[in-house]
Amino acid sequence: MVYRIFGIIICTAIAFLIIPQTVFSQDTLRVNLQEFIQFGMENSGQVAYEGRAVDLAGNRVDNARSQRILPRVEFSSQHGVIPGVVSQLDLPRGQFYLDPNLENDWEDWAIFTRAELNAIQPIYSWGAINNAVSAAESAAKAAEYQFSAVKAEAEIQLFELYYSYLLAKEISRILDDANDQIQQVERTLNRMRDEGDPDLKESDIFKFDILKAEFQVQIVEVRESLNYVKRVWNYAMRATNGQTFMPAESFLDPIPFAIEEYEYYQQMAMSARPELRGVESGIQALRNSVDAVKAQQYPLVFLGITGSYANTPNRPRQTNPFIINNTNYASGGIGLGIRQNLNFSSMRNSVERTQIEYRRVQDLHQAVSDGITLELSEKYREAVIAEAKMKQTEVALATARNWVRNEQLNYDIGFGDIEDLLDSVQKELELRLQLKQNVFELNKRIAELYKASGISVNQLQLN
Repeated sequence: MVYRIFGIIICTAIAFLIIPQTVFSQDTLRVNLQEFIQFGMENSGQVAYEGRAVDLAGNRVDNARSQRILPRVEFSSQHGVIPGVVSQLDLPRGQFYLDPNLENDWEDWAIFTRAELNAIQPIYSWGAINNAVSAAESAAKAAEYQFSAVKAEAEIQLFELYYSYLLAKEISRILDDANDQIQQVERTLNRMRDEGDPDLKESDIFKFDILKAEFQVQIVEVRESLNYVKRVWNYAMRATNGQTFMPAESFLDPIPFAIEEYEYYQQMAMSARPELRGVESGIQALRNSVDAVKAQQYPLVFLGITGSYANTPNRPRQTNPFIINNTNYASGGIGLGIRQNLNFSSMRNSVERTQIEYRRVQDLHQAVSDGITLELSEKYREAVIAEAKMKQTEVALATARNWVRNEQLNYDIGFGDIEDLLDSVQKELELRLQLKQNVFELNKRIAELYKASGISVNQLQLN
């Protein structure tokens, strides 16, 4: 029993170690569940990593939108040192191109500078650009929903770690109480043995010694498990020297919660589960992508802008507009252009591939819906069973306590049986441990039911 209980505690504690680092001045610091989850979400490396996917999706949206205004703007410049020119004819400097014997002047040097600017502005793309932007925006929404799903999983892990601490403390207290009862039984056995009570059998002594030895092992195990959970908490909370973190609550109690009908959670899941909303956004993104790829089969009408300027002080600019001195001139132009991809086979394949991806995501939507329905059915079943177990264990524990009191009274009046007393004490201990385990399981199953329904576990604290 104890091995199974603390196996769950240890596994749960290991599951999520990236909890926040906070700055406090006190030595013993108590945090409630909401604070614990909030700090964990803010400082979790896994959550931060997944959050970058949302940032990347937003960057893709900005990049898609940037294709609307001047998607292609190129600027280049060249610089150098070149000699001047000299003509043997008596020509104006603006007509040096008429001299066939024009020579370089190696004694006249100057800095050459040339700059070129080319830009394209789409005029009509048959909806390709707008659909690409819409696809990027839908993909960004899908990334946000996926991030919400990651945070929901992190919340469950933090929730279990928080209540694992309370479970460990409760079990430690139970075993302390049980130790007092065992010592009381031991004193009774010693008294009966000293008095030579004929009702005391040797087998009762052997059974009690075995029970006591096993119990001592359990005490050590519980103590070290609680110390382990404390160390995990302090490490996870990045506690400094002298700081100790612990839950704000002192006892493990059932979360105030009333299980609704299954249909209520089903409706919530189908409308709120981020995985489903993310797939729906992905479907919309691929629908827009199909339209964008189809539009690329048609010619793109664009406005082209070009400009070029060069200047070299020792090189004259020529006055004939058909003769350009590449080292000293200025030119510009603007006009309409059409660009058409003539590889129609490749374009058809691109359209077909996008359509296949679109149909594939549609199938994924059905698969996710099926998975959510099965998960929700399972979590609902587990929550109902966990609630029944907890309530029936409470009833059984009340009966066991009456049994222990009855056996103790029988001993007081001399009609009791030591074997029955040992059995009653042992059964009460088992049921006390089982009750706290069932409370832990109930809280956990309710949180999992909330997650399966698409509701944040933080809402449990608001009920």
